[in-house]
Amino acid sequence: MTAIYERELDSQLNGLTGYVYGALMLLFAGIYVMVSNLAGSPDFTNVLYSMNFIYLIGIPLLTMRSVAEERHQKTDQLLYSLPLSMTKIVLGKYLALVTVMVMPILVMGLYPLLLNALATAGAISLKSAYSALAGYVLLGMALTAVGLYISSLMDSPALAAGACFIVMLLAYFLSPLAEYIPQSGPASLAAFALAAAVFALILWRATGNRAAALGIGAALEAGLGAWYALAPDMFPGLFADVVQWLAIFDRFDNFAYDIFDVRSAVYFLSAAAVFLFLTVQAMERRRWAA
Repeated sequence: MTAIYERELDSQLNGLTGYVYGALMLLFAGIYVMVSNLAGSPDFTNVLYSMNFIYLIGIPLLTMRSVAEERHQKTDQLLYSLPLSMTKIVLGKYLALVTVMVMPILVMGLYPLLLNALATAGAISLKSAYSALAGYVLLGMALTAVGLYISSLMDSPALAAGACFIVMLLAYFLSPLAEYIPQSGPASLAAFALAAAVFALILWRATGNRAAALGIGAALEAGLGAWYALAPDMFPGLFADVVQWLAIFDRFDNFAYDIFDVRSAVYFLSAAAVFLFLTVQAMERRRWAA
C-alpha cells in the first residue's frame, strides 16, 4: 500500500493538479482572511464557512486523474496485476489524495494566529478556529472519497471531473432543493421509490451483480409499500427531511458555529468509508473483467 501511496502522491505533486488545487485554496483563504481583518471583526470560522464552495472545484480537480487516468492510459492493468488487495490499492490512492487535500489547509492553520496578531478589535477564539478547521478537513475527506469513486467509474479524466462537479454542485444545493419537494405522503413515497431504484442501479454498476441488485431493489420497493400501507401518516414531508439530513455540506454548519459536532464527524467518516467501499467494488469488478 505504501508504494501505491507514494506513486499517487508523486503523480499529484509532479503534475499541475495538486499545485492548482493548493493555490486555489490558499488564494481564496487569503482573500477572505484579508477582508475579515480589514472589516475589523476577524472570524476564522466564517472564513471557512464562506470557503465551502471551493470544494466544488477543488475536489473534481484533485480526484479526476486518480483512477480515470489509469484507465485512459491503460496503466490500470499494472494495478490489477499487483500482489495487493484492491482495498489496499484504493486506500493508498485515497490517503495520497487526502495528503494533498490537507497540505494547503495546514498552511491555513497559521491564519488564526496571524489574525490574533493583526486584529484591532480583539482576539479570536483559537479553540473555535481549530475546531472549524478540523470539520473542514473531515468534510474534505468525505468529498474526496466521493470524487475517487466517481473517477473509478469513468474512462476519461475530463468526464470524471465533469461528473464529480455535477455531483458536488447537487450536494452543495441539496438542502435548498429539498424545500421544493412536495410535502404530501404519496409524493414522498414516489420519491423514496425512485431513490431505491437509483440505489439498485448504483449497486449493479458497482458490483456487476444484476440479480443481487434487482433483489435488493425489489425488497426495498416492497418494504416501502408495506411501510406506507401500515403508517401513511409518517410520509408527509419525510423525504424532504431525509434529504436535508443527508446534505453533506450542511453538516459543516455546526463546526462553523463554534461547535465540534461529533455526530457530523461520524457522518463524514462514515460517508468516506461507504464511498471507499464502493470504489473497491467498482475496481474489483474491472479487475476481474480485465
